[in-house]
Amino acid sequence: MLVYAALLLPNREYLLTPKAFVRIPVEAVVGAAVLLVLPGRLRRIVATVAGVALGVLTVIKVLDLGFFAVLSRPFNVIFDWSFLGNAYDFVEGSYGKAAAIGAMVAALVLLVGVLALMVLAVRRLSQTLVDAQPHATKAVAALTVIWFVCAAFGNTVPGLPQTSYTTSLFGYNMFRKVPHALADHKQFQKELAVDRFKNQNQLLAGLKGKDVVFTFIESYGRSAVEDPKYASQVDAVLDEGSAKLKTAGLTARSGWLTSPTIGGGSWLAHSTFYSGLWINNEARYRSLTKSDRLTLTRAFKQSDWRSVGVMPGLTGYWPEGEFFGYDKIYDSRNLGFQGPKPQWSAIPDQYLLSKLQRAELSKAGDTPVVAEIETTSSHAPWSYLPKLADWDEVGNGQATYGGRPRSTKNPDQVRTQYRQTIEYSLRTLTGYAEKYLGDDQVLVFLGDHQPVPLIVGQNASWDVPITIVAKDPKVLDRIESWGWTNGIKPATDAPVWKMDAFRDKFLTAFNQ
Repeated sequence: MLVYAALLLPNREYLLTPKAFVRIPVEAVVGAAVLLVLPGRLRRIVATVAGVALGVLTVIKVLDLGFFAVLSRPFNVIFDWSFLGNAYDFVEGSYGKAAAIGAMVAALVLLVGVLALMVLAVRRLSQTLVDAQPHATKAVAALTVIWFVCAAFGNTVPGLPQTSYTTSLFGYNMFRKVPHALADHKQFQKELAVDRFKNQNQLLAGLKGKDVVFTFIESYGRSAVEDPKYASQVDAVLDEGSAKLKTAGLTARSGWLTSPTIGGGSWLAHSTFYSGLWINNEARYRSLTKSDRLTLTRAFKQSDWRSVGVMPGLTGYWPEGEFFGYDKIYDSRNLGFQGPKPQWSAIPDQYLLSKLQRAELSKAGDTPVVAEIETTSSHAPWSYLPKLADWDEVGNGQATYGGRPRSTKNPDQVRTQYRQTIEYSLRTLTGYAEKYLGDDQVLVFLGDHQPVPLIVGQNASWDVPITIVAKDPKVLDRIESWGWTNGIKPATDAPVWKMDAFRDKFLTAFNQ
């Protein structure tokens, strides 16, 4: 039963139905025939190798189920192992170190158990076939005929079982990715070598003397603005925010960017946005951060801005910070947040913006600041909604406490909580701009990626909104040719660029 289930196990959640396991796997027919004709020692070796291979494929299928559910794509055996470390950090931040260690131990036990049991199962089946001679040979021959008949007529004759060769195809497709990965690496090295801004100094003259804040809103995607499940409430918040900014003398323009990731992997979006290169896997990210590519933050730094990162998700040393060119990084260890932390994403967006304002932007001085803020209030599992406090009372974060997390397994309730966290993040940003943005400040905020398929469905676009807000009209005059929508809600027909296009367009617009 274990071997049978492993051969028929699908790698997509929507295919995981009883019908999926009422099929005849060709691998079982061919495998039994091969084991029957092999001599004793060779048969045991082949059975062992087949058991290991089937165990590995089963583990990868399970990983695929998780990746499709969260990231809308399959697990990549070349690039994606580092995601397991991120999963550990997320569980630790959400449920504690004991839970993270327990989950890791359980995963290792399951992995070893699947491999060991699969080997034992295949070897036992091979011995059973030999012990049942000559009946086993007749049974395999009959099953072969049945398989071909069902393969030919199973879709047209009612009552005939379906056939399957999905595991063979799955294994073939998995190993076929290896040469593609090697080719992608070579292609990316060529892309890294081309950078028309690399040797230019004193860029961004059009923003001289202005503080610029880039803010990524976690899981803020196109669906939040256009999906009927969220649009009426979220759009009302956007319309209200646009009106308040206009009253405050601020102007905003909005468009769309296509993210290189969905459901997670925010660092891929961040690095794509800043580097001007398409970073859609870990190999590209590692190659990028080992290069001397000019990022937006480095461009500002080379032009005499002080570069700051506000990253509450960081819990330790982050070597990539040197590549991005940060003079100062505020992370979970030095942000000074003293409010309750009921889960991983518990440092509210409002506190992050308030901290940046007090620690960096409000300080008198001639050196402008460029800052990146990676917000987490709208991060999965969307069970904690901070309180939006008066800006003058944010202090150490106590005033932003929103109460205990609202844990639920009801999909509709999770979607509601997702929408509420997005609304909180948008109100926070527009409130910040309304209170603090002057002639010498510019705010850029955008989504990093769409949320998981549970929230947006299986076929959602990978687009995210992006907005630029400024008080000085000359700032937005420079991007007039972009055709972006007035206000902080991009129109459905507003321009859509791939996220890697933004760096060059931004540097070109503000380079003189």
